[in-house]
Amino acid sequence: MARLEAAAEAYVDNSTTFESFGLDPRILQAINELGYEHPTLVQAKAIPLALQEKRDVIAKASTGTGKTAAYCIPILQSILSNNNRTPGIQAVILVPTRELSVQVDKFLDSLTSFCSKKVKCLNLSNSVSEQIHLAQLSELPEIVISTPTKLLQLLKKSSKVNLSQLKYFVIDEVDLIFSYGYDDDLKELTELYLNLQNKIQVFLMSATMNEDVEQLKALYCKAPAVLKLNDDAIKSSNLVQYYCKTGELEKFLLSYVIFKLNLIKGKTLIFVNNIDRGYRLKLFLEQFGIKSCLLNNELPLSSRMHTVDQFNKNVYRLLIATDESNVGEEREEEILEEGNETEKNVDNNEVEKNSTESNIEKTEDNEAGEVEIDEEEKTSSKSSKQRDSGFSRGVDFKNVACVLNFDLPTTAKSYVHRVGRTARAGKSGMALSFVVEKRLWNKHIASNLKSAKRDEKILARIMKAQGRIGSKLEPYHFNESQVEGFRYRMEDAFRAVTATAIRNARIKEIKQEIMVNEKLQRHFEDNPQDLLSLRHDKELHPNRVQPHLKRVPDYLLPKGARAHPTVGFVPFKNTNPNKHEKRGPRGGVRKRVNPLKKFKR
Repeated sequence: MARLEAAAEAYVDNSTTFESFGLDPRILQAINELGYEHPTLVQAKAIPLALQEKRDVIAKASTGTGKTAAYCIPILQSILSNNNRTPGIQAVILVPTRELSVQVDKFLDSLTSFCSKKVKCLNLSNSVSEQIHLAQLSELPEIVISTPTKLLQLLKKSSKVNLSQLKYFVIDEVDLIFSYGYDDDLKELTELYLNLQNKIQVFLMSATMNEDVEQLKALYCKAPAVLKLNDDAIKSSNLVQYYCKTGELEKFLLSYVIFKLNLIKGKTLIFVNNIDRGYRLKLFLEQFGIKSCLLNNELPLSSRMHTVDQFNKNVYRLLIATDESNVGEEREEEILEEGNETEKNVDNNEVEKNSTESNIEKTEDNEAGEVEIDEEEKTSSKSSKQRDSGFSRGVDFKNVACVLNFDLPTTAKSYVHRVGRTARAGKSGMALSFVVEKRLWNKHIASNLKSAKRDEKILARIMKAQGRIGSKLEPYHFNESQVEGFRYRMEDAFRAVTATAIRNARIKEIKQEIMVNEKLQRHFEDNPQDLLSLRHDKELHPNRVQPHLKRVPDYLLPKGARAHPTVGFVPFKNTNPNKHEKRGPRGGVRKRVNPLKKFKR
């Protein structure tokens, strides 16, 4: 079993061990196999509260702090310790995206590796037919992982399956559940299938504490324990943030220079704001021999998860992710920002009312910063296609050295989620954001992005929000004289990426991924060598292929980066007339002979 990446030292509670929780030996053995030595701060507080005091738990902590284990371990322990339980679904875990459901399912699969016959887990987000899912549900697995919409659809179609035996109810990434428009599905699911009069233990996990969390707390919880991990200082110390003001076409120029000259060491996660932009950037980069792979919600789920898994295993160096989760939220953020400006600062030591709180403080409280980030937007509902997949939150990207916001997000909150993909588990990271100046917007139609018109306004909000938590964005300036030499090659490559080329590339990519998806389903387990054919960074090719662009001439490089030293000035006139004279056998210079006079009569 693969050992999981350890949490940051700042998040780990070295004074506590998992053995002190009185866990089942099978769970302890699985935890040991996973490589966990000590629980994180969230786990050290949540597990005893859930197991010993039987409290509802609300946890506010960022990704990578161990929230998943904080609810999975007590649920599994409670199920194993109850030998007289009635057969039925004991726990439901609701997540906002398919990718996150797969991650939770994998973790539970590892955690139940020594008790899989006693506790069965079912992930309803797998790409199988409804008939198969209904058949699996009829077997009454103990733990079900799903998105709210999927679970509601299946419960409506099956009269044999119900949640009458439900004992544990989890909503992971609560703020995203509302952001992706699941609030109506969640309300209907609660009214039709959840009997809140029964003793149901509730776990609400979120990266932020906002009005949505407060609403669910009032609906589901009774005297919950609220755990807050104030990790803003931990993040800010490891994350370096830069912004670069530029034009639309210059984004492509700078990207070409950065990745062709390997200016960023390590893996880079690139965010764009729509699918076409992702394909345009991939087609543009591959003309210079720069390989990258795409991640968007058009691709099959198994292909997306395989891409993330391979990226985490360092198979790919560049990953271009489409983040459409913040589209259409700009106006809501403006309204709430105006409202927040009229409010007074929140007291740093304010104690929550109507609930018992258990505060986890690794650093000093900074509630003023929390208010700006947590409440700066109310998100509207999204289409089912957008809400089923999200890459700026929830997905576990490992060892990301740099997050490049090729397109600046449209909200300050989305920026926080994007840059949170790097500087995790105690490692350092960098975030670089391209900001289009308003005076340069719409100057180049082919590379223009509508949302970039407001980049400078969004940057001001981002800097204000980061300043409240003690972080700041520094301006980054490229040496224009050195970058300008690459412009003609950039323009030549950009012209080859036409709208027709992008459309054809999208069709070709989908066809390729469908074939890959079939291989993953049918042959992957029997033929591990097929991994070589499952690469997601294959070239898609624009309409006009230009192989010469893959090589960078030495004269374009700075002097220090050239492979061969400069030869210097070479004169046209030969200053030494005897330099090329032929020497005789004794070293003397041969006399010149007229060849026409050598003929004998």
